[in-house]
Amino acid sequence: MVNDKQQKMFDILLIEDNPGDVILIKEALKEGQAFNKLTVLGDGEAALSFLRKEGEYKKSARPDLVLLDLNMPRKDGRDVLAEIKTNPELKHIPVVILTSSEAKQDIINAYNLQANCYITKPVDLKKFFSVVKLIEDFWLKTVKLP
Repeated sequence: MVNDKQQKMFDILLIEDNPGDVILIKEALKEGQAFNKLTVLGDGEAALSFLRKEGEYKKSARPDLVLLDLNMPRKDGRDVLAEIKTNPELKHIPVVILTSSEAKQDIINAYNLQANCYITKPVDLKKFFSVVKLIEDFWLKTVKLP
């Protein structure tokens, strides 16, 4: 059992190609204490190699949570999500879509591909930080993860 002095630490995989958003997410997560490692990958192919533990990522830990942008270079976030959720070794990992797209079809497609939730990145800085904090509070402090 984990007590207050001994919080469980989490591995988060952030799949995001926008350096500004990466900085904002890192800063927002620094305020909380629910994770120990944030891995950032800027394209879908690298993310899938990381998740499959291929090549340079052979010894990488599987993340407890994936934050995934939809619009990614080399392999689109939609394709990454589809591969995660159809892979028996990966499908249990919660995937939070964190993207700038508000398109209804993107939302429907993400849920059809079994995204665990879909969140549109707020433009307002204070709201952006609030959204990241809510993700952290819910996924890393409230729910039970496998």
